[in-house]
Amino acid sequence: MAARIRKGDTVVVLTGVNKGRRGEVAVVMPKAERAIVSGVNMATHHVKPNRMGEQGGIQRREAAIHLSNLMLIDPKSEKPTKVGFRHLDNGTKVRIARKTGEVIES
Repeated sequence: MAARIRKGDTVVVLTGVNKGRRGEVAVVMPKAERAIVSGVNMATHHVKPNRMGEQGGIQRREAAIHLSNLMLIDPKSEKPTKVGFRHLDNGTKVRIARKTGEVIES
């Protein structure tokens, strides 16, 4: 399966508590079909200090979001778009924005 959403892409959340929020993809986990988007879907973790002098407490971290709940932002129009694929004349396969037909640089 081709990667429609990749690390470094700007995406918008389609459903859930964080609906409408935008962020940059930090990590993509293709086997789990999930991604971590920076600044979105923050979860609270209670951390116990492990070593002497280490600080414990409550930390906020980004939690993974299912890829079906994310949509790529078209770099040209700044609006959400579906992702398609096209083969160029030189044989390379590239991602395209379905709304505008523009090639999406990775």
